[in-house]
Amino acid sequence: MTAFHPPVSLDGLLDRLGTAAASGTADAVEITLLGRAGQYTRFADGRIHQPQDIIETQYTVRAIVDGHAARAAVGTLGGLAAAVGKATEAARAMARRPGAAPGTARTSEPAPLPQVALWHDDTAAFDAGARAVAAGQTMRAAAAAGGTAAGMFGRAITQIAVVASTGAAHHAVATEALGSLTAAVADGTSHWVDLHRSSGALGLAAAADRTIGEAVAGQGRVPVPDGRHTVVLGPQAVGELLTFLEDVGFSGELAAAGVGLVARRRGERVASPLVTVADDATATIGLPIGFDMEGTPKRRVPLLDRGVVGQAVTDLATAALLGTASTGHAHIAREQAPAPVAANVVMAPGDATEADLIAGVEHGVYVQRFWYTRLVDRLTGTITGVSRDGCFLIRDGRLAEPVAGARFTHSVLDFLATVDAVGSARRSQPVMNVWNGAVTAPAVRGHGFRFGSAAIEEQ
Repeated sequence: MTAFHPPVSLDGLLDRLGTAAASGTADAVEITLLGRAGQYTRFADGRIHQPQDIIETQYTVRAIVDGHAARAAVGTLGGLAAAVGKATEAARAMARRPGAAPGTARTSEPAPLPQVALWHDDTAAFDAGARAVAAGQTMRAAAAAGGTAAGMFGRAITQIAVVASTGAAHHAVATEALGSLTAAVADGTSHWVDLHRSSGALGLAAAADRTIGEAVAGQGRVPVPDGRHTVVLGPQAVGELLTFLEDVGFSGELAAAGVGLVARRRGERVASPLVTVADDATATIGLPIGFDMEGTPKRRVPLLDRGVVGQAVTDLATAALLGTASTGHAHIAREQAPAPVAANVVMAPGDATEADLIAGVEHGVYVQRFWYTRLVDRLTGTITGVSRDGCFLIRDGRLAEPVAGARFTHSVLDFLATVDAVGSARRSQPVMNVWNGAVTAPAVRGHGFRFGSAAIEEQ
């Protein structure tokens, strides 16, 4: 059995990081460790074809001289001293540039963290043997239905540590269980994805049964008629829409620049009163963790509170521009500049089942998920994309003919304003290019959702 432990040993880790942070000549030094040890079982064509163990570690050093910050990154503890020197040299060069304005960069101060349940023993027990059994059962069930199943079941340990020369020192180790599955029967397909700190929360057997059943029902797809439709969006589709909230003004960068909803419409209702969305590091769902990459404790940040525009997520830099305290959302993505990011977006559930949502529709469309989604207009929150997999027409409160994927172009905000019912069951999915990022959503029912590749004239 493959060992399941953090990428970097915990023994003396914070002391070693603290020693490295204190070794430089900068005014302040912050060191962040991001680690992940993932073990994955990938399956397709009736067999497990790609078992994987992937270990990733990165140490990022941020040095500050006269308020100017520079970063350097390295992959091992042994390279930290050199990285501290390199970052300090770069920060000093920035501070000494002719005409350089006074800098405002700073590090976080020591502060207590929110209490979050991060370690789950059932995930630690979700080893290669258990994953192989689950994969085998899933593939056999799909074959019995006349189709195939392909996907991945996995577990991981996420590790983060932040130490600053100001005395802030935090470390966390968290489990993560994740799975994805695509079932295909002739031209019928269905897709499922979920993640959680606890593997037991995934409900793999029930998820596989439902996904295979939807693929069976999805055979013989017909086109979606162009036009505006009442829709029931499944949790995966809703989660995809929510990932665009930052683009319409819920990031500290946009708020500080005077752009978007928080800057211009804070306190106004822009969505249905049934819609409450927060970035919540204290949630028991998704991938909560108690502090960010600058060592600032996270807190719950209301984005939409019963449809009313709330706050933006910030890091130390954007909080300073806004004259507020950081919400604990510092983030550094690959090949991107540091920026605050909502990393555990959670929409509040309602009290309806998905069947209840469908039963309230005379004519409409059920959408399982979207893909190839892109922002079209930041001011209106308009995006475009394509529906995919288990999608159906709704007729007289029941799922009817399956439908093929269809192009849509619609405003996320306009749709959220039409929501008249919210499901009780929620699912989580990863957010691309966000470290430890997740979005969690229920199904919803809304109106006027526009399908069609060409603009539709308003009546």
